Amino acid sequence: MTELPRIPLAGVLGHPVAHSRSPALHGYWLRRYGLKGFYIPMDVAPGDLETVLRTLPKMGFVGVNVTLPHKEALLQIADIITDRAALIGAANTVIFRKDGKIHADNTDGSGFIANLRQNAPHWNPAAGPAAVLGAGGASRAVVAALIEVGVPEIRIANRTRPRAEVIRSDFGARVTVHEWVQAGPMLEDCATVVNTTSLGMTGKPDFKVSLNALPFGALVTDLVYTPLKTQFLIEAEERGNPVVDGLGMLLHQAAPGFERWFGQRPEVDEATRQAVLSA
Repeated sequence: MTELPRIPLAGVLGHPVAHSRSPALHGYWLRRYGLKGFYIPMDVAPGDLETVLRTLPKMGFVGVNVTLPHKEALLQIADIITDRAALIGAANTVIFRKDGKIHADNTDGSGFIANLRQNAPHWNPAAGPAAVLGAGGASRAVVAALIEVGVPEIRIANRTRPRAEVIRSDFGARVTVHEWVQAGPMLEDCATVVNTTSLGMTGKPDFKVSLNALPFGALVTDLVYTPLKTQFLIEAEERGNPVVDGLGMLLHQAAPGFERWFGQRPEVDEATRQAVLSA
């Protein structure tokens, strides 16, 4: 009897995870390209993370995405960590190697830049300073990516200053820290503004930072994608600034993992956006 090849399995680990749009995204790509495979949401408590990660390859899993609250803990478990994941201090993509080792990477930063380049093709990272609002894990990925593409100065404001100071210490002289109450004036002469906080997300307080000091040509983007167009983006767009929503980052950060797991580089286009939005 001929042994049939194993169907590749992947998924997303989080706690909670029911809200994740990743299963809809990867499921759409699997159907679109006619590939065998499944992508499964898995709610895993923090204390069970390592046991689950060590068990999944034995069940036919080729890799997983990891979301909150596991992104930092993953680095304590992985056998191999990419340089960018180590620099950011968190990982979101796991490849289970054939030799049994857990390989951890972070594709958030590359997904962030790909989203801007696709939806704001005239954006020039070297045109001026970038303002980053928030200092969590997503902020670290954004800062690393902005430095890599040549942004000359990155200004960070966070509600608790010490977290911003850690980013300045880790990423060097191009990063400057500003008080949260000075987030509005901080935008003066900036070419890029990024909200990495959860403010403005459905069920969270509004993100209230004055845009009066911001040049009208500056690009404004928000990592929040529920709602797709936050009040922050609406205000920026009403004053004439180009804006980019956060959904594209979710789509682009997912593509490298999908390619490694299922052998097909997926296209991120309008059909992909609509498939996720309608899920």
